[in-house]
Amino acid sequence: MIEAELKARVHAPEAVMRLLDERATARVEVYQDTYYDRPDGSLEKADQELRVRTVHGADVTRTVLTYKGATVDEDSGSKPEHETVVADAEAAHAILRGLGHVEVIAFEKRCRNYDITARGRQMLATLVRVPEIDGTFLEVETLAHEDDVTAALGDVRAVFEELGIGPEDLTKETYTGAVAAQRSQPRT
Repeated sequence: MIEAELKARVHAPEAVMRLLDERATARVEVYQDTYYDRPDGSLEKADQELRVRTVHGADVTRTVLTYKGATVDEDSGSKPEHETVVADAEAAHAILRGLGHVEVIAFEKRCRNYDITARGRQMLATLVRVPEIDGTFLEVETLAHEDDVTAALGDVRAVFEELGIGPEDLTKETYTGAVAAQRSQPRT
């Protein structure tokens, strides 16, 4: 399956949050994301991602191992995604290191997640703050078969419009890239 996803910078996060709160109940969660690559950087060079995400929610903590393949839609950056819940976060990290992968970057995302239905599709809308990056972002995603990605992205764009977010606010900037850039800045 392809994760048909768009991301935008949100200029009025409180207004967007109110609109989403009218549609669904929010799950407030903190993600601890760790990205891995081979020592030669070949996953990044092939536009692939390998991630361990530990999600801390109000009542439960869970860890998910995710592999994302190369981008299938250049305009959105949508990728095939495969993930599975793992029982032991430390074991997942140890397995990846034991297989020769190296940690590339780790950071925290503070998320307000909404499971919504729009245009006949199950979607996840997430308001995101990354402490190391200025601003609030909105991600809206749905799973689609490869031959349905264009239509799925059209439905995702419609949700952005309903939330008052225009195409000029869309971004393909990655959190990994933004965090890495922030960390490379000289400290004063």
